[in-house]
Amino acid sequence: MLCRRILPCLDVRDGRVVKGIKFQGLRDAGDPVELCKAYQAQGADELVILDVSATPEGRGHQVEVIEAVRAILSIPLTVGGGVRAADDARRLLDAGADKVGVNTAAVITPEILSEMARRFGSQCTVIAIDAKRRDPDDPSQGWDVVIRSGKENTGLDAVEWARQAADLGAGEVLLTSWDRDGTRAGYDLALLTAISEAVDIPVIASGGAAHVGHLVDAFDAGADAVLAASIFHDGELTVGELKDDLAEAGVEVRR
Repeated sequence: MLCRRILPCLDVRDGRVVKGIKFQGLRDAGDPVELCKAYQAQGADELVILDVSATPEGRGHQVEVIEAVRAILSIPLTVGGGVRAADDARRLLDAGADKVGVNTAAVITPEILSEMARRFGSQCTVIAIDAKRRDPDDPSQGWDVVIRSGKENTGLDAVEWARQAADLGAGEVLLTSWDRDGTRAGYDLALLTAISEAVDIPVIASGGAAHVGHLVDAFDAGADAVLAASIFHDGELTVGELKDDLAEAGVEVRR
């Protein structure tokens, strides 16, 4: 059995880590370099850094943050936000990213995924999908893809889009439930199952984690990796403590 991966996520705005609920009401959560250093020491398998204001502000990712983090980091790093073309991904890879996530630009111009996969490899190409339930109380109605940091509902079916993105060359899905982001109500398990069954590439669960039970549920629903932010940023659990709890629950983790 492959080890399940634990990925602390840092949403960055203006060089600082921020956290909110459903992409809104952002509050300061610390310095990205210091947090990355701490999470690496705690045993994080990978890190994710998302520039949450780049796309709404119509600019590229602040690569100086990535360069500063890479200077102290030895584990894999996924970076997203403000990627509008394959050349933007190239700049992030040059700055120290191992993988690049793309969301809004891929919905607008799906060919960016094929170009990134061709130039940099599928292993570097991550499709970031922010999905919102059509009916909050009925997952059978499906999910729409939202873009521009959740500000625009595309009407695009999230499951079909995941399948198409994988066919275009994406090597991994970073799947965020817009409904659960920052709510600490647990991952959207129906969404996770639907996407995991639709693609044969790894799926990272994001949005809603509050305790180890939520992570166990996500793995049971088909996730290959889990992303969390608040529980780490707020100091409730270290990555190491979380891995200990997962191991006790029977989840294979790297320790």
